[in-house]
Amino acid sequence: MGTTFLLALALMLILEGVLPFIAPNLWRETFRRITQMTDGQIRFVGLSSMLVGLLLLLWARS
Repeated sequence: MGTTFLLALALMLILEGVLPFIAPNLWRETFRRITQMTDGQIRFVGLSSMLVGLLLLLWARS
């Protein structure tokens, strides 16, 4: 279980680092837009992201 968690964390960090590495200006602009969102909008984006991740996880495990 611990190894699986570390692998998932490593994969997340790799994927999170792709955009700033490839297109730092686009990443900066995206981050600027996120900081201008309301709390409700940010929560909706976070919830949507979690649901998509959960669905992908369930699909991959089946």
